Amino acid sequence: MTQSPAVRTPGPFGAVGIGERAARTLVSELARRNDPKAGLLVGATPESAVLAAAIEALLPGDRLTVVPADDFSAAALREHVTAQGRWVADRVRVADTLAEADAAEVVIAAEPFTGSADETRVAVDGLSKYLTEGGVLSVAAPVFRTEGAGAELDRQGVLHGVRVDLVLRNSPPVRVHHLRFTPSTAALAAKLSPAYRPSSVPLTRTMHIDSNGVAAAGISLGLAALARVARPKSKLWLLPALAAVPVAAFFRDPERDVPEDPSAVVAAADGQVLSVQRLHDERFGDGEWLRVAVFLSVLDVHVNRSPVAGKVIDYFVADGGFVNAMKPDAEHNVAAYTVLDTEHGTVVVAQRTGLIARRIVQRAPVGALLAKGERFGLIRFGSRTDVYLPADAAEPLVGPGDKVVGGATVIARWL
Repeated sequence: MTQSPAVRTPGPFGAVGIGERAARTLVSELARRNDPKAGLLVGATPESAVLAAAIEALLPGDRLTVVPADDFSAAALREHVTAQGRWVADRVRVADTLAEADAAEVVIAAEPFTGSADETRVAVDGLSKYLTEGGVLSVAAPVFRTEGAGAELDRQGVLHGVRVDLVLRNSPPVRVHHLRFTPSTAALAAKLSPAYRPSSVPLTRTMHIDSNGVAAAGISLGLAALARVARPKSKLWLLPALAAVPVAAFFRDPERDVPEDPSAVVAAADGQVLSVQRLHDERFGDGEWLRVAVFLSVLDVHVNRSPVAGKVIDYFVADGGFVNAMKPDAEHNVAAYTVLDTEHGTVVVAQRTGLIARRIVQRAPVGALLAKGERFGLIRFGSRTDVYLPADAAEPLVGPGDKVVGGATVIARWL
């Protein structure tokens, strides 16, 4: 039997394993598909957190093929699957070897890649052969390795990547690479739920904080600690310590109930509608556009969400100024444009900077599929988000002055 491509091997940080959070990230492409689908899990053991997460992600019409790790018998893995009950046993098949596995829409490596670049390339090529058209391969590699598997997966990501998720809460931290080797369609996006993203750190069941907020709060607390050590008799340390709370709150990322109505277009951000107008913009193609512009104050949630289900077909940044986002001249501010192909035509989301906002984060590379209401980025400290829709295909449902909630408020409806 050939060695499994996902072997746990000791490294400078100890054995590389997959914890619950990384496991959930690995199976996110399987979990988000709402249509009947097939999954393939390679290198599993009964104790694998990835196996547990994959089984949890299954829906009634799904099927999952599992290939055991090299040092574990298929018979013992079958016993484990059978012990999970009839519902699981009817949907999960254990194959003796990878050669016996079925093709699948999602292929997952249960253990991180820790070998050389050549070994990783061979493993990726071997697993990608089991993908159906438009399918996704999900694999992990340790963060603190600049050569070997990590470097090769980064290279594969440039060629075939959907996205890369950084999972810091793993021992050691890992990057999860989602790779697509053949094109997907915009129609598939309509069958997806928003992807689980570890960049959104849960505080409670309904409230998360974006990883940018965790980092910013950590810096504030670090400065407070340094100030405390440098000047133990001074109370200056209280300033950065107290600032950590509002800084973290700025990056809050609450859960949202996304409308299931397929004709609904939702707000891309929280805030106040500045304008709803019809215009022409040759950058996005011929024809007239319906643009809904929303202003985000520093008190609003600044995480951006996709207003529709679609495929990212272009992304570009336009240079400009930093005028107050509420003023008409903000039209010429620095802006990042995410262009989506949808079943109703082209849709564009513009993330615009403002007077204070100078940093735009966009996490959806070209080729990625976004579900309606899915998080794809954020803008720091006050800004504006515009949604462009084909004017002849959509009817606006909001007007200037209306308050909207990203991912939840219906701003327009497809005709």
